[in-house]
Amino acid sequence: MSNDSLIRIFKLRNPIRDYEWGSKTFIPNLMSEETVAEEPQAEMWMGTHHLASSRIKIDGKEESLLQIISVDPLIMLGEKVAAKFNNELPFLLKVLAAASPLSIQAHPNKIQAEKGFKLENKKHIPTDSALRTYKDSNHKPELICALTSFEALCGFQPIEEIIERFNYLGLEEHIPQIKESDSDSANLKKIFLNLMRENNDEQSKRISIIINKLAMAKARNEKEISIFKWISRLAAIYPSDMGVFSPLFLNLVKLKPGEAFFIESGVLHSYLNGCGVEIMANSDNVLRGGLTSKKVDIPQLTQTLDFSSNGLQKIEPEKVNNEATYKAVVTEFQLSKINVTNNQPYINDDFFSAEILLCTGGEGMISWSESSLEISSGESVFIPQAIAEYSIKGTLELFRAVVPV
Repeated sequence: MSNDSLIRIFKLRNPIRDYEWGSKTFIPNLMSEETVAEEPQAEMWMGTHHLASSRIKIDGKEESLLQIISVDPLIMLGEKVAAKFNNELPFLLKVLAAASPLSIQAHPNKIQAEKGFKLENKKHIPTDSALRTYKDSNHKPELICALTSFEALCGFQPIEEIIERFNYLGLEEHIPQIKESDSDSANLKKIFLNLMRENNDEQSKRISIIINKLAMAKARNEKEISIFKWISRLAAIYPSDMGVFSPLFLNLVKLKPGEAFFIESGVLHSYLNGCGVEIMANSDNVLRGGLTSKKVDIPQLTQTLDFSSNGLQKIEPEKVNNEATYKAVVTEFQLSKINVTNNQPYINDDFFSAEILLCTGGEGMISWSESSLEISSGESVFIPQAIAEYSIKGTLELFRAVVPV
């Protein structure tokens, strides 16, 4: 394989993860497929994660993107990215399609991830094992931009609001710590962990009591209508899981297409329904607290949780011409949305890192040097940093993932 063969734009073939909460229609429809998937298609991964790397064709042979980047990281990633991130692509781009709620979860910080990954390696737990908590040694800050209407829980509400609502619902005797007057994050931690650590027999009994209380309560505003609605829905799916009361603790977020929020390590969250483009540091580390059939690890989750009310960070895009950029305080990634029309093509002549482009609607043509490549809805491409300039014409919507060096 010659280095010259790497200086071109590559179309990606991306793995699809069939988690139980996924949609059978959204990703197939995005890719213009007429059939419904047999299994739920939850996520399409674009990147180089060792569990499921994208693949490309080069010299007539299909190879993993992970392997091809390793052939010449300077050409593929650029000198700055290669030096800063140990010759690896530092982000993972996804299409996420949630037909039902994901687990209540948070992601570890870098130190916790390195320690946990090393410990589980010493125990010889396979990286794809259901018994494993840490799939890699990286942290996982992430940003989600909605493609459809999207609902999620993210970050703790102010404790004063939580306690006031529990008192209004008459739940003091079922959550003893609510009686305490301390309104700080330490008290919130006691309340939350008391709720989550009960054994299953007590959980079922307490869930039934609290659901009955909610059925008799009158919602005082639109926010409480949504909170009570989601508690009822979650209880129907997970009748023995105290995580069903997460909407009483966490901010309920509603996004319209094009709106986004950022999640730092340690922020408790759950995507409830909807589809979007998600970008994150190149990691699959998830610390689950409930609402799942997968491994729940409350001790590890507790180590990283941020119990302040600063977890919800909506991101307003910065618009320049036909590109809207969602900037978050993170070194691994930056996401932008590009709308190309016949009257307004897109030209990139300011390359600073490798890129992945994902088309989420329409079709068009990417041109560079004396070459070109068609792209349409559901398709994505990898653009090495060595490409000096490219342009896109047509009528299409794109998401652009880069490293903000």
